[in-house]
Amino acid sequence: MKHLFASTALTLLALASGATLAQSPQGAPSPSAASAYPVAPAAGLYQAFGEQAGIRSLMDDFVVRLKADPRIGEQFKDTNLGNLAKSLSDQLCQLSGGPCVYKGPDMKTAHADRDTTRAQFNALVEVLQQSMDARGIPFTRQNQMLALLAPMHRDVITVR
Repeated sequence: MKHLFASTALTLLALASGATLAQSPQGAPSPSAASAYPVAPAAGLYQAFGEQAGIRSLMDDFVVRLKADPRIGEQFKDTNLGNLAKSLSDQLCQLSGGPCVYKGPDMKTAHADRDTTRAQFNALVEVLQQSMDARGIPFTRQNQMLALLAPMHRDVITVR
């Protein structure tokens, strides 16, 4: 049930999960360059995901599950999973407040020619949740990470 809720209500998570809007540079968190959206991570999120090693392990598992998923795997058939896991690890590490720097393209550029549907995006979110569940990441922390990723849906979904 929680997977269905989270995938269909993903855009609401930014408001309900504890993520906060980034504030001015006078001591408050600033937006991550990994995202074009002004959302700061919840305190301790990077640590809750196991820091760099935990995030990389999560992303290694995630990309394998993505490629194997019948709903979305075809989009990853020619993808170098190691490179994808590294890029996603950097992005999630930075988004969660870690020391990593995401150097990949913005989501609009990265997905411009992918013809991604809402159903495929929701499938990807469900696969991410499966990976987080397998790693024992608490549901509250999962929602906090999803809240940071949720605004990207408008740049990832290219088929309306």
